[in-house]
Amino acid sequence: MNNEDICRLSATQLAMAVRSKEISAVEVLTAVANRVERINPTLKAICIPTIESARTAAEAVDKKVMQGEDPGALAGVPVTIKDLLYQKGERATFGSKLYEDFVCDEDCPPAERVREAGGLLIGRTNSPEFGTKGVTENLVFGTTRNPWNLERTPGGSSGGASAAVASGLGPIAIGTDGGGSIRIPASFCGLVGLKPSFGRVPNYPATAVDSLRHTGPLTRTVSDTALALNVFSGPHDRDPHSLPPAGVNYLDEIERGIQGIRIAYSPDLGWGSVQPDVATLCEKAALKFADAGAHVEQIDVRWNNPHQVWHVLFHGGIAGAMSEAFHERGELLGSGLRSIIKEGLQLGPAEISAALLGRAAFWQEARLLFQEHDLLITPTLARTPFQLGRDEPEPLPGAPPTERWSPFTFPFNLTGQPAISVPCGYNGEDLPVGLQIVGRRFDDALVLRAARVYEQLRPWADRWPEL
Repeated sequence: MNNEDICRLSATQLAMAVRSKEISAVEVLTAVANRVERINPTLKAICIPTIESARTAAEAVDKKVMQGEDPGALAGVPVTIKDLLYQKGERATFGSKLYEDFVCDEDCPPAERVREAGGLLIGRTNSPEFGTKGVTENLVFGTTRNPWNLERTPGGSSGGASAAVASGLGPIAIGTDGGGSIRIPASFCGLVGLKPSFGRVPNYPATAVDSLRHTGPLTRTVSDTALALNVFSGPHDRDPHSLPPAGVNYLDEIERGIQGIRIAYSPDLGWGSVQPDVATLCEKAALKFADAGAHVEQIDVRWNNPHQVWHVLFHGGIAGAMSEAFHERGELLGSGLRSIIKEGLQLGPAEISAALLGRAAFWQEARLLFQEHDLLITPTLARTPFQLGRDEPEPLPGAPPTERWSPFTFPFNLTGQPAISVPCGYNGEDLPVGLQIVGRRFDDALVLRAARVYEQLRPWADRWPEL
């Protein structure tokens, strides 16, 4: 098996091959390390490679295999971790000059669990400064490119994670999502991106937007997502909001199908303007679920747009956390982050209280829809990947200049529901389009089942960007 073949194996395939001694963990690491060396300088997906420490882990996995011991669920699987999360002994810059030389003395819970499961943490992936926007660039490591078109953004804030997985630099990436930061880059890079139920994967260290932030995987296949969630999920004392064990094996759950499941499809949630080719692909994809025995109904959602609620909570949280650094070392911060902090510092207690009440009111609206339907499907994004160097694309013809290109992801950070983006096709420019599947609170298993059904109906994993 040559290096190219190894790098195109899924995590489930790699772990099986390592356990069966078809290939060693060291051989897997060598293949991926060579690919990182060749491709990453152009993509800038991995900002801090950690190959040497991964090699020690790979040798330990191979030793267990040779001694007949269980090497773990992720035996020899290369995994990347977003530069907003802790990894013991490595730098965590948060994409900011403030922390350019900060070294972690502990792992975050997902990193800890990857190690325990025999996974190989091969590198830290690029993020915008403190994950505060939907494209991936910062003053420390520069700009990450989309493997499908090097002049386009991979999205963000888990943009380095998505670019890494899409280009074969490890089949699993650990990302975070406070308003779409897993699902946005998954859509832009043709991947599976899961925002699990709030608390399903423990959050640590704490951030000012923890009530919005979810940690989860980006992968190429639904099986790999299920495998990753098996490893990442479960309670942890460092996160008091982490959920009890779900009591299910997600790899088993995804094969149960969706016969009789009630699916609502909304093309716009009542407030989004969608690029025509995106709208066409997503509608066709949503209707396809009927082929698997689901009941699909297009609905008119009449929710109040909660963007201002999310905006106040997210920007106010960032401002509260960063106010001291802003006043004392603000020259080290990027201009975009400074603008967010300035705006957030203008918010008063009444505005924060109104946002909290608005969040509670929005939950009641969303809850009613899920009394009548098991799943909600929308486009993941309103647009396809846009040009590098921009935080926003040009507005669609006829749309207001303030129209958002990511109007469908942030609502479900407010509700804490599980939501996944899966590839549903490519437009005329050969750019990926994502479909979002949202489930009831805590029903991650059904979301994954639906994603797996669609993957079986319209497989995507064999399509790779030409690099």
